[in-house]
Amino acid sequence: MIKDVQNQKDLRNIPIQKVGVKDVEIPLRIERKTQDNTPLTEVVYAKAKMSVSLPSHYKGTHMSRFIEILNKYQQESLVSTDIKQVLCDMKKKLDAKDAYLKFNFKYFIKKQAPISRLESLMCYDCAFEGEIDEEDNYNFFLITKVPITTLCPCSKEISEYGAHNQRALLTIKVSYDNDKHIWLEDLIKMAQDCASSEIYPLLKREDEKFVTEKAYENPKFVEDVIRDIVSKLNENEIINFYEVEMEAFESIHAHNAWAYQKFQK
Repeated sequence: MIKDVQNQKDLRNIPIQKVGVKDVEIPLRIERKTQDNTPLTEVVYAKAKMSVSLPSHYKGTHMSRFIEILNKYQQESLVSTDIKQVLCDMKKKLDAKDAYLKFNFKYFIKKQAPISRLESLMCYDCAFEGEIDEEDNYNFFLITKVPITTLCPCSKEISEYGAHNQRALLTIKVSYDNDKHIWLEDLIKMAQDCASSEIYPLLKREDEKFVTEKAYENPKFVEDVIRDIVSKLNENEIINFYEVEMEAFESIHAHNAWAYQKFQK
């Protein structure tokens, strides 16, 4: 019989809050929003991060069991709504009090240039995140990172002409009741509406003119963007938790501007 080292006792009396595997590459089935609001299932490339708590008396966890659980659901056409069941299986199979799971993936949305109307694919870094505690309380989080443009109000005010602008990244993490739903597309649009201007994958000269002038007419500090997105999130009755982070990659400074806000009902 092969010796099971993981199940040996550890005498240091130190429990570990999270232990597991990360960057596990898998195909993940998700639902995409359509124009008529009929869900469309598609497969995206994802990286999984999985962990459980480890009691102080166990030397180690069984890493292979994480992969076995993923393989099981992959064969059954894993979709994002199965995250709770995956977490329950992780708790049971690994004899843990709680469990954590996160899928990071690239999400592509067709986007039209504002004037030429030329269409191309825009890529967004997104994630599904879930956790379940000792009492089987389940929380799901939807995460997206949206690139935007900001133009400095101070620069515009003090300059005789022109103003410095920069690409920025607005990260939004939200949670809501299990019987509710928020589309990634809607969350991304919400973020873009708070920018000085959107960012596009393809622009012709007439489009560049439009976005440059739009940003100039709509200057915003990182504080403005954070307050705008917080206002929109507060108006959404479905959302019961949010965490937002705004970083502007400054074009004339050696540092970046940054702001953060968190709220839970």
